[in-house]
Amino acid sequence: KPLLKLYEERPDFVVPANRLEEIKKFVERGLEDFSISRLKTKMPWGVPAPNDPDQVMYVWFDALINYVSTLGWPQDEDNFSTYWPGVQVAGKDNLRQQSAMWQAMLMSAGLPLSKQIFIHGFITVEGKKMSKSLGNVVDPYEIVSKYGTDAVRFYLLGALPSYEDGDFSIVRFENFYTAHLVNGVGNLTSRILTMIEKYSKGKIPSTSGDIFETDNFWNGYKTALHEYHFEKTVRLVNNLVTRIDEVISEQKPWERAKNGEDISALLYQLAEGLRQIGLALLPIIPAAAKKILSQLGVSVESLKILEEEKEWGRLKEYVEVSKEKILFERL
Repeated sequence: KPLLKLYEERPDFVVPANRLEEIKKFVERGLEDFSISRLKTKMPWGVPAPNDPDQVMYVWFDALINYVSTLGWPQDEDNFSTYWPGVQVAGKDNLRQQSAMWQAMLMSAGLPLSKQIFIHGFITVEGKKMSKSLGNVVDPYEIVSKYGTDAVRFYLLGALPSYEDGDFSIVRFENFYTAHLVNGVGNLTSRILTMIEKYSKGKIPSTSGDIFETDNFWNGYKTALHEYHFEKTVRLVNNLVTRIDEVISEQKPWERAKNGEDISALLYQLAEGLRQIGLALLPIIPAAAKKILSQLGVSVESLKILEEEKEWGRLKEYVEVSKEKILFERL
């Protein structure tokens, strides 16, 4: 009854909604006691059970306690109260342990329940479940060593659905990388910095004006992140990159400059748009995002809270840009 009351009173306790319905139906069918220990002869590697040398702790009971024991509970109450309760992230096969068993354990100990539980799907390979016997397990270290951490993060967050199973293949990964990082973010960064170097003596001109409606962008971005829709978050960033690219193609600043027109306002708006992209990418591909911002003269160390920094028009006027080598190498 206390678990069902929890699910009823907090309809967003488990995300997505279909996972909450799944655990509600499971609990409604009725729960039975479960043993929290196992015979030591069968699991000699287990954590010893208190006061019984023949028993070890049941692994799921012991593992879940790590959420609070790692914070020093019950000895370090200050550290515990600072970081707990928190949001839990788990695969769909952990739904019962995280959202029923663990919450019941917390209730029994009189501790605060989790803030929220985000349940994600599995990653398949070429449409098949990863399996040692099939030999199709993807080694993340191998992929990272070849393509870099940012590229892998970008694919996992942007190309796979947050709530359902997603598929990985080298072909899809490389296509996504080329389309959105090489030809997208990387190319746009190079274009804008090159134009500032060429038409503004390498310095950001003084002007204003938000032609990209970034308030709407940030509203959608915040909602998507809050709902753990990471693929939607990345799509919004990619759309902003496309929009800025379209403005460059429409405005043709190189032609306007050749005709003697003043393009300082446009250059500022493009640079400021790029800063917005850099800020938006900080949680997604942090290394590349910091490079984008630093080339615009923005000190990442001086950034406060993203909520404060995204205000349009934060670029320092007349700051010298420092164009570095390309962000993402072509494959």
